[in-house]
Amino acid sequence: MGEYKKYWFGLIAILAVTFFLLGWGGVEIYRTAPPIPEQYVDSSGQVLFSKEDVLDGQSAWQRTGGQQLGSVLGHGAYQAPDWTADWLHRELVAWLDIKAQTLYGTDYESASDDQKAVLNAQLKKEYRGSVLEENNQVVLSDTRIAAINEVAPYYISLYGDDPALQTSRESFAMKNNTITDIKDRQKLTNFFFWTTWLASAERPGTDATYTNNWPHEPLIDNVPTTENIMWSIASIVFLIAGVGFLIWGWAFLRAEDTEVKVITPDVDPLTKVALTPSQKALAKYGFLVVALFVFQVFIGGFVAHYTVEGQEFYGLPVSDFFPYALVRTWHIQAALFWIATAFLMAGLYLAPVINGGQDPKYQKLGVDILWVALIIVTVGSFAGQYFSLADIMPAQYNFWFGHQGYEFVDLGRFWQILKWVGILFWLVLMSRAILPAFKNKGDNNLLAIFFASVVCVGLFYGSGLFYGERTHLTIMEYWRWWVVHLWVEGFFEVFATASLAFIFFNLGLVNKKIATASTIASAALFLVGGVPGTFHHLYYSGTTTPIMAIGSSFSALEVVPLVVLGYEGYEHWSMQHQSPWMKKLKWPIMYFVAVAFWNLVGAGVFGFMINPPVSLFYLQGLNTTAVHSHAALFGVYGFLAIGFVMLVMRYIRPDYIFNEKLMKTGFWALNLGLVLMIATSLLPIGIYQAYASMTEGLWYARSEGFLQQDFLQTLRWIRTFADVIFIIGALSVAWQVVKLTFAKPSHSNYHPEKPVND
Repeated sequence: MGEYKKYWFGLIAILAVTFFLLGWGGVEIYRTAPPIPEQYVDSSGQVLFSKEDVLDGQSAWQRTGGQQLGSVLGHGAYQAPDWTADWLHRELVAWLDIKAQTLYGTDYESASDDQKAVLNAQLKKEYRGSVLEENNQVVLSDTRIAAINEVAPYYISLYGDDPALQTSRESFAMKNNTITDIKDRQKLTNFFFWTTWLASAERPGTDATYTNNWPHEPLIDNVPTTENIMWSIASIVFLIAGVGFLIWGWAFLRAEDTEVKVITPDVDPLTKVALTPSQKALAKYGFLVVALFVFQVFIGGFVAHYTVEGQEFYGLPVSDFFPYALVRTWHIQAALFWIATAFLMAGLYLAPVINGGQDPKYQKLGVDILWVALIIVTVGSFAGQYFSLADIMPAQYNFWFGHQGYEFVDLGRFWQILKWVGILFWLVLMSRAILPAFKNKGDNNLLAIFFASVVCVGLFYGSGLFYGERTHLTIMEYWRWWVVHLWVEGFFEVFATASLAFIFFNLGLVNKKIATASTIASAALFLVGGVPGTFHHLYYSGTTTPIMAIGSSFSALEVVPLVVLGYEGYEHWSMQHQSPWMKKLKWPIMYFVAVAFWNLVGAGVFGFMINPPVSLFYLQGLNTTAVHSHAALFGVYGFLAIGFVMLVMRYIRPDYIFNEKLMKTGFWALNLGLVLMIATSLLPIGIYQAYASMTEGLWYARSEGFLQQDFLQTLRWIRTFADVIFIIGALSVAWQVVKLTFAKPSHSNYHPEKPVND
């Protein structure tokens, strides 16, 4: 550790505390997960449906694409309703009408104000007072059973091919016969009802439902709890305090940094070392990245168009073959595949550099095998998802080979395991090059933090294997966000920071002491909020107040390190002017500048917009979440991945220069397209939905009548212009990488006058 003891001890202490909180929260989630009653019964004790029926319904829901078709408990896609909020409102309205007819011989709307007051009081008492009996049963009143029987046929018909609901299926981008077996459709309604029961029944010993009163539903006083408001205010206080302390500390640390002068080399140091066979083999990784990137972008346009033509693509009836749930799955999975491949590519390029400019034995073979494995996992998982949603794959094989039903980890468990095996294989390839380097004398602290990030990237994807097909939904969400938040937003962030520091140090652009100290400090800053901040995704998934307290407090701190990213962006931008040879790295550096900008805007501004509990109470499941996900996932990790690819391609094709026109078009079109996508469509729709959610309830903000308004349809059509600009940028970037991948001496951008590699 040497002179970096205070940094290492700080990082270790932060990891110990934050993972203790994450682990303790996990124990709390397992202990307090909302019950799935063994049976729901009527007043005479006759069984209506059982726990197994609910879990069978969960499996049926997974086979439809699960969170890729509407949402449950707020998590999932945004075009169709949130089925929890939608069912709850429909059932409450049905209950009021049935009870009004019983008591007053009229429907609810025709009742007097005094009669409505009585009905509303009885409604709230019955729903919020629904309890789990000691025999693990829930008794439902005759009125509620009648309301369920009135509501359930709607969903059974909607998921089938009833012509009466054809317009609704088009509005929700659902294919006809989403579930062909009527028995499965009936089981699906049991699962939807159970999530509704969680959202309306009070947790014993509290005055809040199992979902902390989510969703907003005025009919039964589902409004933010006192704890919700308190921890929302606390999160803002923590944010302000964190920003203040960071600026103070950063200012003094920067004062020390300015005393260290860096003499930029006259020649790019990395060009003095001959390329190894494994590095030369990485060109095909760049090709795979842009191939998946282009596929993802085009399929994303397909997904966006489904929001205006629910079953067609410019008049072509395509939903029976490529339904919304499938193409949205591919859109998200492709993004994760190409971004992860780019990160693996960057690591594999650095491995021989760390190993003294030499490949470990059979390193090229390993690189080639991993590339083939990535293609197998991608194609195999995509095919499995197609067969699953086409209802070709037998139900018993769906979870393992088809579609898990959970957003971001949609691929079947078999393919998920293979993906992790591939990542572990990458870890082995990296370790073979890095571990011998620790034998070198001198300061290895930068190498240590880089290797630690590599190990975490390799291992933590495996956390997604800790749940199964019939695992409780709340517990599944806990482990899912270990992958989506902790693995991606946490350790990939640290890996990226360590990689850039290592690259810039080897280029002679930053002092090793500064690079090491800032990397360890940055890792600590990212993880202090990032690890326990995982819980901000779980406020309303059936968790208790302590989870909300931890999640809101620490997720606010995730924003803190982003306030200095403007200076980081400036530092990256200025590097291209430090030496003439740096001009060749202009465009990779520009992508790193874009990462700093979008980290502040996408992860910081738009992330905190939805993170406080009271904010997410109204905004969960709306397009405001899509604003954050697009700006953060592509704006940060997408641009970072492209920057890595461009940097590696620059070095493995040293006798070629970037086509300035292609690079300028690609960079600015991607940024402009993303800005317009957010500003002209996603954000305005999200704000409009937010108002509806706050005034009427989530059910209304996600309803067919609301989302199909002409105004919102126009905004979705306007997005087409942004999508076209974005696609132009993607094609420009892809074409540049393809030209470099298959470059020959006759290439127009070949400049052999100054060869720098053998």
